[in-house]
Amino acid sequence: MNTQHGHGDADVLIVGAGASGGVAALELASRGFRVVCLEQGDWALPDDFTGGKPEWELTRLKQWNPSPNVRGRESDYPVDTKESPIEPLMFNGVGGSTIMFSGHWVRAMPSDFRVRTLDGVADDWPFSYEDLRPFYDEVTHHIGASGLDGDPAYPDPHTFPLPPMPIGKYGLAAAKGMDKLGWHWWPAPNAIASRKFKNRPACLRYGACESGCPTGAKASTDFTHWRDAIAAGAVLVTGARVRQLTVDNQGLVTGAEYVDREGVVRHQAAGVTVMAANGIGTPRLLLNSASAQFPDGLANSSGLVGKRLMIHPYASVYGTYEDELETWLGPTGQALQSMQFYETDTSRGFVRGAKWNLMPTGGPLTHTVWEPGEDWRESFGPAFHTRLRTTFGRYTEWGITTEDLPEDHNEVILDPGATDSDGIPVPKIRYTISENTERMLKFNVDRAIEAHQAAGATSVHPIPVVRESGWHLLGTARMGTDPATSVVDEYGRAHDVPNLFIIDGSVFVTSTGVNPTATIMAVALRAMRHLADNRNHQTTAD
Repeated sequence: MNTQHGHGDADVLIVGAGASGGVAALELASRGFRVVCLEQGDWALPDDFTGGKPEWELTRLKQWNPSPNVRGRESDYPVDTKESPIEPLMFNGVGGSTIMFSGHWVRAMPSDFRVRTLDGVADDWPFSYEDLRPFYDEVTHHIGASGLDGDPAYPDPHTFPLPPMPIGKYGLAAAKGMDKLGWHWWPAPNAIASRKFKNRPACLRYGACESGCPTGAKASTDFTHWRDAIAAGAVLVTGARVRQLTVDNQGLVTGAEYVDREGVVRHQAAGVTVMAANGIGTPRLLLNSASAQFPDGLANSSGLVGKRLMIHPYASVYGTYEDELETWLGPTGQALQSMQFYETDTSRGFVRGAKWNLMPTGGPLTHTVWEPGEDWRESFGPAFHTRLRTTFGRYTEWGITTEDLPEDHNEVILDPGATDSDGIPVPKIRYTISENTERMLKFNVDRAIEAHQAAGATSVHPIPVVRESGWHLLGTARMGTDPATSVVDEYGRAHDVPNLFIIDGSVFVTSTGVNPTATIMAVALRAMRHLADNRNHQTTAD
C-alpha cells in the first residue's frame, strides 16, 4: 500500500485532540509553531447531544455510552477487558473524553506528589504541588471553572473565575449529614460555567454532562482550546487514525503514519511529536511502533511503556430519602466534595485515601431499567411504579474515587489476536484491584453509608466497585529523572527519543485520589511552555 503525504511538514505533530492535546495546540500555535494534530474522531456540535431531547436516556445506553466497546462508533477502537473488573471509558473526537466527562475540576493535594517520602510506597513525582500551582491557576481561569475559594482541605486559597454551581436540595441534605458527623465537605468545583463565560453560555442544569453538554456550558476542549488554536494557525485533521510513529536512522521520530477515512495510509512529517492519546491509546501506539531500533516499542528501554496502569476503582453508595430532593437536576457535575478521608491514616489499615463526590441520579429510566440477571417481575408491573415513586428525585449518590497505587502487573499490551477496523492491533488491559485499594474501598463505603444515614436516608444501597467507571487512565508512560525507571522526564520528553513528548495521563507517577483532568491539563501546559521557551535547544527531526 502506498503511503501518501499529510499536511506539509509541521514543527510539532500532536496525536490526540483531547484535554492535553488541546492545551498543547493552543500553547504552541500561539507561540508561532506550525502545529498539526491528528484526531481519529470528529467534531461534535451541541445539537448532536441528546440531553435536551426526549430520547436522551435511551441514547446514553448506546450512542452516547461512555465505553467504546458498547458505543462502537467508527472512530472508536475496541479494548479487550476480559482480564479487568473495570471497563475503561473514553471518547474519540475533538475534545476527547472532555466531551463526556462529568466536569469535576479537582486539584491533586500536595501529598500526592510526595507519596514515597510520606508513605514509603510508589515514588515521588519529579516536581511538587507548588511547581504545578501556577499552571493549575492558569488553566482554571482559562477554562472558566466554577467553584468557591478557600476550601480548608487545601493549603492555598486557590480562586475560581466563576461562582460555584448551586448545591441544590440534595446537596443541602447531604451537607447537614456531614455536619452532624463533623466531616469535611465543600461546594464542589466543576469545569462548568455557572454564568456566561467567553464563548460558553451558563449551565441550564440538564444533568446530561456524562453524555455531552447540549448547551456548550461544560468546558470541553473543543470549546476552551481548539477554536482558538485553529485561529492561531493550528491544523486539526479529523478522521485520522494513527497506526504508528516513524523514526529515522538517528532514532528520532519523524512523524506518524495514519489511515484516513477513505482508507488511504498517509504520513505526517514533523520535527517534534507529542503524544496526547490517553493512558491506553498512547502506550498502544508506542508499542505498535516497534522497529529494529526499538524492538520493545518506542521509548521503552525501561520496559515501563504500558506498565503501572492506574484506573481509580470507584464505589457508589446510594441513599433513598423521603423528601423530594430534585436529584434529577444537574449538573452531573458534583454538588459537594469531601476530602475527609483523603490523607493517609495507617490506623485504617491502608495508605493513601479517597475523594468523595455527591452526585444526582438522573431521570426516571435510570431507576427502572431492567438489569440482566434480575427477575423481571421485580422490575416491571407494580414493582416498576413502586421503584419509580420511591427513588425518582429522592435518590442520591456519594461516589468514592479511590487512589490506585502503581503496580507493574497492571498493564496495557497489544492483543495478538485482534485488530480495529483499520487493522491496527487493539489494546488489551490486565488489571486487578490491589489489597490496599480493596481495604480503602470497604472503609470508605462504610463511612458513606454512615453519611447517608446521618442525612436521614431511609435506605442505603452500596455498590462496592462500579464496573463502568474507568474514566481515569493513568501511569502507563510515567515521568521521572532516571531513564531506567521512567519513560519521560518532568517535561514529558522521552528519555530514549529526544524529540518525542508524552503529555497525557500516561505520565502520572501516582494516580492521586482525585479526578485527574485539571492535573493532566496543568502538567501539559507546564511541559509545552517549557518546550516553547527552549525551542532553540530542542532536538528535531530533519
